[in-house]
Amino acid sequence: MKNRELKFTRIYYEPSIKNYELGKFLIKKYEKLPKIEINSHNNIEELRKYENKDFAKLKRYLILGIRKTHKYTPNYKISDYLVPFTSSGCYAMCMYCYLICNYNKCSYLRVFVNKEEILDRLIKFSNNSDKELVFEIGSNSDLLLENLVTNSLKENIEYFLEKTSKGKLTFPTKFSYIEPLLEISDKKRVLPRMSLNPQNIIEKVEFGTSSFDERINAINKLASAGYKTYILIAPVILTDTYKEDYTNLIEELKERLSKEAKVDITFEVIFMTYSYVHRKINEEAFPKALKLYNPNLMTSRGIGKYHYKSNIKEEAKKFIEDLITNNFKNCKIKYIV
Repeated sequence: MKNRELKFTRIYYEPSIKNYELGKFLIKKYEKLPKIEINSHNNIEELRKYENKDFAKLKRYLILGIRKTHKYTPNYKISDYLVPFTSSGCYAMCMYCYLICNYNKCSYLRVFVNKEEILDRLIKFSNNSDKELVFEIGSNSDLLLENLVTNSLKENIEYFLEKTSKGKLTFPTKFSYIEPLLEISDKKRVLPRMSLNPQNIIEKVEFGTSSFDERINAINKLASAGYKTYILIAPVILTDTYKEDYTNLIEELKERLSKEAKVDITFEVIFMTYSYVHRKINEEAFPKALKLYNPNLMTSRGIGKYHYKSNIKEEAKKFIEDLITNNFKNCKIKYIV
């Protein structure tokens, strides 16, 4: 995604956003776009009536509202809690995106303008904890992409760091727009994690995201600025050429990561899960795209959900793990799931 301008065609907004500074800023920023008032960002009836083939069209709508859900979900991977933060949904169109399971075709970008309220709750929660916690603030959206709309990521992170001496923030990204992070004051309490896939997967499946080259360059810039390196290989997609593709990915990482980036690397590996909802949307919205559902490799899990068969996944997990450990002797693999 070389052009950083997000080309929205329409704004839907809750009238109460005008009571917040960010809401006023965004109404002004997008003053030339058509605007439609809504009662709730969670239920825009006219958009729910769109057909699956309109998925890409829906992604060009920006929804502005007030976040009312603040439930923190315990997490046992890279963080202690998943935190509903300043946005949900996304402008990009990754064909496997798990947000589609939650929002179906309405997985467009929603920005919540009550950011101070969101942050104050998080700060209070962190201060009341008897231990140092890690908060995942990017599980519902890509914060670097959201920042192209709000220009508030650095401000939000600094607000947290200044108001509490406890707690760390982490978030994954598929974008290379890391400039707001380079001047963060306390980089040891901020853990950006770059999500990677082979370039052919990025081109065929992760529509509208940064290229592999751009993501590698971003990792090196983050390391140079003082960040520890976190790499999320996700989702692993078992195509006919996956062994060659992921071998090339790891070998290229070994060759192109800077010395600073290699000092202390943590890997996460997540295999793709898929669903009937994904299949229906992708068949109609992207009829010529790569078919991700493979009945020979996948089996059902729950109602309308698919994952790789156990024996196939175990073989692939061993392959990926060996690839990583053979090329990065001193790395840490947080998990492979």
